[in-house]
Amino acid sequence: MSTTPFSRTDAALGGFAVRPLDPLTDAELLHGWVTHPKASFWMMQDHSLTDVEREYMAIAASEHHHAFLGLHDGRPAFLMESYDPAHVELVDLYEPEPGDVGMHFLVAPTDTPVSGFTRAVITTVMAALFADPAVRRVVVEPDVRNTAVHALNEVVGFVPEREIAKPEKTALLSFCTREQFEAAVAGVSGAEVSI
Repeated sequence: MSTTPFSRTDAALGGFAVRPLDPLTDAELLHGWVTHPKASFWMMQDHSLTDVEREYMAIAASEHHHAFLGLHDGRPAFLMESYDPAHVELVDLYEPEPGDVGMHFLVAPTDTPVSGFTRAVITTVMAALFADPAVRRVVVEPDVRNTAVHALNEVVGFVPEREIAKPEKTALLSFCTREQFEAAVAGVSGAEVSI
C-alpha cells in the first residue's frame, strides 16, 4: 500500500481516515493501546514506551512494512500496518502472488464501545489497501485462538486457507481478493466504499 492518506465516510458512523504513523509523536498513544489487556494478541503487553518507539522506528525505516494511524472523525481510533509478505512475516510460509499485501490492525481500547465500530474500522483498512491499484489480495495471519478477529475477517471477505506455524504463534492464514471484499461489503448498510 502507498503511504498516501486515505479517507472514507461510513453512512452510520461518520468519517474515517488513515495517515502515516509518526513513530515519535504517536508512540505514547500507541503504547497505551498495545499494552492494554484487550490487545493481548498484539503481543506487546510488556513493552515500554521506548520499546514501542523502537518498534515503530524500525517499521518506518523498512521498505517492506508500513504503519498508519487510523482516525475516526479526526480522533485517533485504530492502528493499521501493511507489509509485503514476500519479505516480512510470511517468508517461506506460503507462496506469495503478485499484488499480495499483508495487514494487521488494532482498534483502540475503549470503555464505551460503539455497535458496528470495529466492522467500520476493518472496512476502512481494507478499502485503504485496495485503493492502491497494485493490490490484488490481502493476506492475514491472526492467532488461531483469536476467534473474534476470524469472524470479523470473514465479514469483509476473508477465506481461511490453513493453519501455519510462526515462531510466536500458530496462525490462521487467510486471504481476501479485491472481488471478495467488494462482494462482502456490497449492500451492507454503513459500509459504502469506493475503490
